[in-house]
Amino acid sequence: MIVDYHMHLRDPDERIDHTVAAVERYVEAAADRGVDEIGFTEHVYYFEQTRHLWDEESMLERCVYDLDRYVGAVVEAKERGLPVKLGLEVDYVAGRERETAEVFAPYPWDYLLGSVHFVDGFGVDQMPGLVEKLGPHEAWRRYFVWLRNAARSGLFDSLSHPDLVKHHGPRPDPETTAWLHEETADAIEAAGVCVEVSAAGLHKPVSELYPDRPLLEACHARGIPITLASDAHVPQDLGRDLDRAVAHARDAGYETVSVFDRRQRRQEPLG
Repeated sequence: MIVDYHMHLRDPDERIDHTVAAVERYVEAAADRGVDEIGFTEHVYYFEQTRHLWDEESMLERCVYDLDRYVGAVVEAKERGLPVKLGLEVDYVAGRERETAEVFAPYPWDYLLGSVHFVDGFGVDQMPGLVEKLGPHEAWRRYFVWLRNAARSGLFDSLSHPDLVKHHGPRPDPETTAWLHEETADAIEAAGVCVEVSAAGLHKPVSELYPDRPLLEACHARGIPITLASDAHVPQDLGRDLDRAVAHARDAGYETVSVFDRRQRRQEPLG
């Protein structure tokens, strides 16, 4: 089975379009590209209902859309029998776990993705950002602390682009990187969440899949399940390079992929 569980509900020009018609465009693209099931995971900071969770100005200025409208469009598509799932990409904010859980409790999510885009106020995938401000060793250490805390929070079903900190710029020495990978895999295993194998990094400055092969192998060794993702922001990018993500997962030893329904996870054969 091939799933694409990370995408943003937009029109072909990347404008927000939280409608059933927009869902249908993605479903058509999935059928054309051999993707069996797709999941919508709009960025959490686009919604009025989440404004109180953020301090970052770049997030606050985008909190203008209605979460109920987004949920309603995807749920209606599901009720029509379309192969779609309702998700959200949620930025983890330390200390606001209770408030985050309360916002999302009323909705019928199939799964929630946990992301770390900001660490202590510094952007992870911005330039200049976390790595430039703190240097690679400290930036990577702090990023993976936040990612482990996101896993432990109980808020999420899967961690998206789990080594986003490699987005650009220098890295720590190999010994430090290996230690961070192993420690993080231990935390993810204990938390019982998935990791996302994402093709998005191929189209970023790093030009690599997320996560690195050693981190993915460490996850496989611990029995941590996976999801697959293109991180499409327009329907024409749905499934982009997903074949490479599948090959990456297979090379690390994976033979199954996670499928979600109302936050219940099952495994299906991969590919």
